Amino acid sequence: MGFGPLLLLAILEGTVTAAVLALTAVGLSLTFGIMRVVNVAHGEFFMLGAVLAWFVSQWFPDAPLLAFLVSMVVCPLIVAGIAVLADVLILKRLNYQPEATIVATIGLLYIFQQAALSCFGPNARPVAPPFNFRVQLPWFGYSGYKLFVILAAAVLLLLVWLLITRTRIGLVMRATQIDRTTARAFGINVDRVYAMTFGIGAGLAAIAAVLVVPIQQAHYLMGGDPLLLSFIVVILGGLGSLRGTLIAALLIGLLDGLLSTAFFFPPTFAKIVATLLVALVLVFRPEGLFGRRAA
Repeated sequence: MGFGPLLLLAILEGTVTAAVLALTAVGLSLTFGIMRVVNVAHGEFFMLGAVLAWFVSQWFPDAPLLAFLVSMVVCPLIVAGIAVLADVLILKRLNYQPEATIVATIGLLYIFQQAALSCFGPNARPVAPPFNFRVQLPWFGYSGYKLFVILAAAVLLLLVWLLITRTRIGLVMRATQIDRTTARAFGINVDRVYAMTFGIGAGLAAIAAVLVVPIQQAHYLMGGDPLLLSFIVVILGGLGSLRGTLIAALLIGLLDGLLSTAFFFPPTFAKIVATLLVALVLVFRPEGLFGRRAA
């Protein structure tokens, strides 16, 4: 295969990675931007979404499309519900203090991992894709499901943007982000907004996992990479910046695709380069590429 086909394949693979990463990172960005909570357990919400998708697939072994549709609805709702309970029972009682919430979410990380290990087991489990067909491109055929993942992620990200910028819920969330005390004075139930935000962030991570698990496999330790890459994306794009998060996710996804597919570097090399980019951004522009400078 010549360099042209390899480059096209790398761009497609990188775009798939970017689409899944954007969904995951937007959830983390919302949590930090509105609640000022660094959610170290965010990757485990991703893992829970994938594991639950595998459980659902066992209910419909001969109907992968039905299993996928049920997973897209049920799994994010379950994970979001778990996140809301964690917020109400733990984070709220800590008054969202930064140091305390970091320690608490580290504890949640290990709780979710061990719970998944106990219920799911140590082995990686495959999940059948909802459909199997290939789109014929000039040099090769490409998975139709992977193209669907890109499209589905784009639609979901558009819906998130509309929710934040065009609805009353988004207005309340943005008001709480700007000034929690003033929002409370105007009658906004800040605790409810925080619980909803934490649930939405976790639900987005679970949706990303449901989309990607037919490409990868469900495993109780799979939350580590999404967590690391989401932090890289959020720091690069700017903490709390939705636009910056999307652009940074596309940058990291394409970087991973090009280095791994077109230039045959090991997958870990892309993470090393991304980490170096974060270090440079933190040195020269600590607020991120699209973050606001502190007054």
